[in-house]
Amino acid sequence: MNSARTAYETLEPFHVLAYFNPGMKAALDETGLSPIALYAGGRGAPLGPCAPSVVTATFYNFNPGLIEPAWRDAVAVGLDTVSDARYRMLDEQLRAIIGDGVDEPVIGELADTFEAAVTRLPLGGRPLAAAWASGPVPEAPHLRLWRHVAVLREWRGDNHIAALVTHGLDGLDVVTFHEADLPDPTVKRRIMGREMIKFTRGWSDDDWERSVDRLVAAGLAERTDTPNALGVAHRLTADGAATYDDIEAETDALGETIWSAPELIDALDRIRPYVKAILDAGVLPGTRKK
Repeated sequence: MNSARTAYETLEPFHVLAYFNPGMKAALDETGLSPIALYAGGRGAPLGPCAPSVVTATFYNFNPGLIEPAWRDAVAVGLDTVSDARYRMLDEQLRAIIGDGVDEPVIGELADTFEAAVTRLPLGGRPLAAAWASGPVPEAPHLRLWRHVAVLREWRGDNHIAALVTHGLDGLDVVTFHEADLPDPTVKRRIMGREMIKFTRGWSDDDWERSVDRLVAAGLAERTDTPNALGVAHRLTADGAATYDDIEAETDALGETIWSAPELIDALDRIRPYVKAILDAGVLPGTRKK
């Protein structure tokens, strides 16, 4: 596994704690927002009160009809208000999960290492990462660490979108392509399933079926007789699987320019105990408390 892929696999749970944790209800009550508006406002806050279409462009695979009104609601409440509420939520959750570990010197050291990486990122053509990189930095070391991980995560996401654009995949088609069964069932990856995608991304059954039709017409997928356990009834063709591999390889290659640095390889090893604590807390989808 290359360094960029290792970084993605290692850091993703640390980042997505912001979207799945027991403190979400309090943040929703504090802001008065719906879950999708809190998500849109929190993730998009560094963009400033821009046009909703800018947010949907950077989020890429969400239904604009879901994100645009949610973004307007978040802007009306105040993006700083939303961001502050989310950082308070993260502070509480990281302290609850990591405990006294949030005050260990290594947290500040990791934050410094990732901050240095953020300052070296090439940001041209990477709008969401550029916005996050120019945004405010919290003072608390554990929140500063989360923020820098968020910049690096959105930078990878912008790179991934560039690869998807190159291969002609947009919007919902990106999702149905990713969620499709693979010709080799032994290959493991993170997937959400049809119903969860529809719920979280705002797409309908008709949207999903039309998207699969487009993949089939492009020779990237074929329909199967029976849905799998997650409600998906299509698989990638050989050409589709090759395209999938190309997209992932291109995304990793763009990231390797950053993640091959020895100090970052070391930092990934040092952050693993804190990521494991989050996984062991059982608050993320697909995990159980240990």
